[in-house]
Amino acid sequence: MEKKKKGRPKKAEASKPKKKMGRPKKVIDQDQFEKLCAIQCTESEISELFDCCEDTLNAWCKEVYGHTFSDTYKRFSANGKKSLRRMQFALAEKSAAMAIWLGKQYLGQTDRIEQTITEVEDLSPLAYMLNTENQED
Repeated sequence: MEKKKKGRPKKAEASKPKKKMGRPKKVIDQDQFEKLCAIQCTESEISELFDCCEDTLNAWCKEVYGHTFSDTYKRFSANGKKSLRRMQFALAEKSAAMAIWLGKQYLGQTDRIEQTITEVEDLSPLAYMLNTENQED
């Protein structure tokens, strides 16, 4: 006669691998994400492109980069700005208009408009009229 072991009987299900609960993870292409940041896409535009909400995108950034979306975005959008600046300076070598625009943006240069007043109109009747209106009140 076999002895019965005391305690809880084992369930047959315990040996099976557990099924994961919840939604499947969104797949976000890291290279594409970085390129979208570089061309200054907004968080909502990037979320829409990857068909996820902004919270999911933020959580993905924390998981992949160890930073929030905001911090990650600053890092990769700065790369895009550097690239744009480099292209603008190259274009300024060929285009006078671009050179002038860059001078105004980065060097504080302005267009000088000179005005000279040749005739001064007598404004005393207007001043008298304003004065008399104020005295009547």
